Amino acid sequence: MGGVVNTNQKQMKKTKVFLLILMSLVLMVAIFLYIKRDKFAYVGSVDYIEVDCLKKAEILSQVYKSDQRIRRENNLIKHAKEDHRNQELVISIIEKCGMPTLQEVNQEQMNAIWLGLQHTVSKYRIKYFPLIEKAVKNGDLSKEQYALMKDRILMDEGKPQIYGSQIENGKLYDLAEPETVNERRREMGLEPIEDYLRKFDITWEAK
Repeated sequence: MGGVVNTNQKQMKKTKVFLLILMSLVLMVAIFLYIKRDKFAYVGSVDYIEVDCLKKAEILSQVYKSDQRIRRENNLIKHAKEDHRNQELVISIIEKCGMPTLQEVNQEQMNAIWLGLQHTVSKYRIKYFPLIEKAVKNGDLSKEQYALMKDRILMDEGKPQIYGSQIENGKLYDLAEPETVNERRREMGLEPIEDYLRKFDITWEAK
């Protein structure tokens, strides 16, 4: 009987030691994540925020300059919060002030709208894509911008892209009807796909 009690006590001690070690590891990870919290790209969901519609042109100018600086530095983790804020400003302007036109803002500011949607989560890209289509038809945005966002949405949905603008894991993402892609690209004002992919050190031949 005494042997059984001793065995149980030893087992309990082992369990306590294991739990203490596990709790210590969890605490260490939590402390590390807290200290390094600004170094991680995910900063929360993209949500609507308050914006002053009378200042939308000024806000979009700031978004454009910020977005381009972030892309030049090519360090999205470092600038995750700023990039997240830009996306929220863009979707909030569209939702609360309406889709801008070149009668209200300049081209750079219109481009900020496109950049914010191109770089945000897919649900907003899909939701506001009809507004992008309309802006392209009205001459407020370019056909090239339409093509890039259309391909991005198709990739989000797991479908083949049309214009060959999206790269995934160092390779051209799945492309529909590759033998005629340059015709489609030309219609959108895009360079031949071979020249485009050369910038990414990707060699490509239509199959």
